[in-house]
Amino acid sequence: MRLIRLLCFVFAVSIVVGVTAKKSKDKNKYGVYMAGVSASFTDSLVYFTDIQFLDSAVVDGKGFLVGRSQYSVQLKDYLETKEAGKNRTCFMFYNLKKSKLQKELLKLKEKYNKGGNLLLKSVNPEFKFEKAEMY
Repeated sequence: MRLIRLLCFVFAVSIVVGVTAKKSKDKNKYGVYMAGVSASFTDSLVYFTDIQFLDSAVVDGKGFLVGRSQYSVQLKDYLETKEAGKNRTCFMFYNLKKSKLQKELLKLKEKYNKGGNLLLKSVNPEFKFEKAEMY
């Protein structure tokens, strides 16, 4: 009888501990704030996208955005077709927190404005990043 009570007590404690325990953090974090910047060595025009939240974006265990090259290709293709921007180099900026990404982009804009010979332009808000293909 004691053994049954002890087993019931252990079982109840294990259920309570299991329910109250924190879930372990997943190595992959879903949902990322991102923005793109496009510059060219032959043009004084620098494009900035709006900050967008993409819930399908993934940051791997090392903190890298999975498929970041595909996101920059999306921006490059958009600018080549809609803005006639040839030979553009596109950069992706991302963060899990919007405020940190805003600070980073503000610093970048200040650097581009410092020389005074570059023109900063916003990309049309119709442009939206789409989920990157996972291979």
